[in-house]
Amino acid sequence: MNTDIPWDLIAPLIVIWLILAVVGLISLSRTESTRGPKWLWVVIIVCGNILGSVLYFVVGRKDVS
Repeated sequence: MNTDIPWDLIAPLIVIWLILAVVGLISLSRTESTRGPKWLWVVIIVCGNILGSVLYFVVGRKDVS
């Protein structure tokens, strides 16, 4: 029975999550206003894995016009 962790599958997901989380947090810190409180978006980005960052970029950012 092989109990080794398949790092060749997990490592790219971890890297993608880290990149999205860092870019999302930087974007959040630079924006004036969001849809909802900023502290909540920090929790969603950090704890929501890849989906949390994607949600911030799709729903959380307000259009600047």
